[in-house]
Amino acid sequence: MTEQQNTHFGFQQVPVGEKAQRVRQVFDSVADRYDLMNDLMSLGIHRLWKRFAIDLAGVRPGQRVLDLASGTGDLAARFAGLVGPEGRVVVSDINNAMLNRGRDRMLNEGRVGNLEYVQINAEAIPFDDNSFDCVSIAFGLRNVTDKQRALGEMFRVLKPGGRLLVLEFSKPTDRHFSKVYDLYSFKLLPLIGQLVAKDADSYRYLAESIRMHPDQETLKAMMEQAGFERCDFHNMTGGVVAAHRGFKL
Repeated sequence: MTEQQNTHFGFQQVPVGEKAQRVRQVFDSVADRYDLMNDLMSLGIHRLWKRFAIDLAGVRPGQRVLDLASGTGDLAARFAGLVGPEGRVVVSDINNAMLNRGRDRMLNEGRVGNLEYVQINAEAIPFDDNSFDCVSIAFGLRNVTDKQRALGEMFRVLKPGGRLLVLEFSKPTDRHFSKVYDLYSFKLLPLIGQLVAKDADSYRYLAESIRMHPDQETLKAMMEQAGFERCDFHNMTGGVVAAHRGFKL
């Protein structure tokens, strides 16, 4: 009999086949309060992280961009403006509730014409090889079950000369700051989640999933293993978040 393979869901071990469904349940629960919680959790700094990442992406008019784990569309909205009417941005998420939130936001902002919405699992991207000039994923890779497979898929759908941008929570570089960050993550964050989103467990999972995510150097090595070259990363807020970049040459 084949032994059941497990993976981590936060600090828990769960069957590989169950993780995606559990992650989906987390985001179903928090979708309505997602943007408000992002502002509260980061004191609004997440907007600066995303702005820096968008600059690193180097997207130009007429290009095609795939934004994975788009959530409510912060990066996708900016990309849509950068690629212009001749370009194309695919707004995608594995979670239908989040994808609908993103679509509603874009429509409310009058963003139409160069946007496409697709429910996508990053481990099996439904596009041809060499389809995009840029692939981005912000605060979503840590939720993917098989990260190496997903990075391989991102490499496959990029055009030669294209780049991958991964914006993700990472590992603080200062041990004293790291202790303060742990206290905030495991004590205050679930409390905010309970008060604002009526869901402490989902934000406890957030803190745990961050700790289980590969650190900066490990993720860089994983990108290189997937085929990316000239990989680098840029720490922000003391390494709480890092923007990783790699090229398909």
